[in-house]
Amino acid sequence: MQKKIDLVNGPVLSSLTRLAVPIMATSLIQMAYNMTDMIWIGRIGSSAVASVGAAGMYMWLSNGLAALAKMGGQVNVGHALGASNSEEAAEYASNALQLTLTLGIIYGLVCILGAKPLIHFFHLNQAQVIRDAIYYLEITCGLVLFSFLNQTYTGLFTAIGNSRPVFLATTTGLVVNIILDPVLIFGIGPFPVLRVTGAAIATVTAQMIVTVMFFIFAMKDTVLFQYVRYLKKPDLHHLKGIVRIGFPTSVQSMLFTGISMIIARLVAGYGDAAVAVQKVGSQIESISWMTADGFAAAVNSFTSQNHGAGKKRRIYQGYVSALKVVFVWGIFCTLLLICCPAPVFRIFITEKDVIPLGVDYLRILGVSQLFMSLEITTAGAFSGYGKTVPPSVISIVFTTLRIPLALILVHTTLGLNGIWWSITISSIVKGVLLFIWFCVFMRRENILHNHIGRKDE
Repeated sequence: MQKKIDLVNGPVLSSLTRLAVPIMATSLIQMAYNMTDMIWIGRIGSSAVASVGAAGMYMWLSNGLAALAKMGGQVNVGHALGASNSEEAAEYASNALQLTLTLGIIYGLVCILGAKPLIHFFHLNQAQVIRDAIYYLEITCGLVLFSFLNQTYTGLFTAIGNSRPVFLATTTGLVVNIILDPVLIFGIGPFPVLRVTGAAIATVTAQMIVTVMFFIFAMKDTVLFQYVRYLKKPDLHHLKGIVRIGFPTSVQSMLFTGISMIIARLVAGYGDAAVAVQKVGSQIESISWMTADGFAAAVNSFTSQNHGAGKKRRIYQGYVSALKVVFVWGIFCTLLLICCPAPVFRIFITEKDVIPLGVDYLRILGVSQLFMSLEITTAGAFSGYGKTVPPSVISIVFTTLRIPLALILVHTTLGLNGIWWSITISSIVKGVLLFIWFCVFMRRENILHNHIGRKDE
């Protein structure tokens, strides 16, 4: 297995790229992982997509809860390793994993016991859509523990500068999912036709395998995990440190999802086809935000270790290098969604009456892709410092404003497209404001001043 990449010494771009490329590849694989479900489910029909779209909102909501342990653990481990304190890093890792286990079990039980009222929140129209959504929710969110553990392991491996296990484990999960999806959805061979339920079983099975692989990689690690004690009694001091950093990100993510659920309810007023468009469109749009999120994870670890080592100059250089890559990718995604919306959307749904709605969604959201990528990358740099409040404040305020803006725009001639424009406008504003805030922060911390154009030691 690849050893830890040295993030605090040597060429900045080289070390950042070596860490980022597997993470970005992992994000693309995760995107393909999600799209695989959509492609096969889309072959059942838009009603099946609507079911998965509604239930998937609660899976998305769970990511916010998982972020509490993931972000808090990743940043604190990075700071400790940057300061060459392996024992402290292991303590944070142990407590992060224990917190993950607890939160995953609790959330799973809530989703199993409350599946019906949770799905009824969306006011879906067809009985079959509602039943499929309940089944999908009970399986995917009921066993969400494996997804939680995978996210925390991803954060911890990234924090130590070893992103290869993340890539290998996620790739394996994708392969399993690709094989199981058509088999369980359409009942190939001896398997019965399970439709949406089959997609849920395929997803959870793949997640279980990824968790097992992470555990195997952790057993072989000599940098961090050999010092981790899974059964050790949780330590209040380290738990507080994890919660202090992870809580703003967790609240931000959960509120973001909650607001998106309200938006989805507004969308449902235009019919189940509109819900399907939003679900498929968001999956297509993930080519930009999931890649940016992967690169932001590398920036997070790079920043946290160099902050722990007191190397401000490398932090600036790493952030600038990241922005150059994200800028190119953001432009590519913008051009793809604006110029080629119909052939891309048709990969997932082929119903002629739904395609025009999907084209409108992709073109409107395409306008904001660069700014969204800028926001995500800058949030990663802020979080690497342990400053998770600024990106959370920007996200919470302007994501919340999507609701009144959508209500205003839908009553114009825009109709359903007014909801999509509310998302795009807020994404542009968030990206610009967070970038400005980080520039001010860097100048205040003497990161920006006198470092432009200078080479690393």
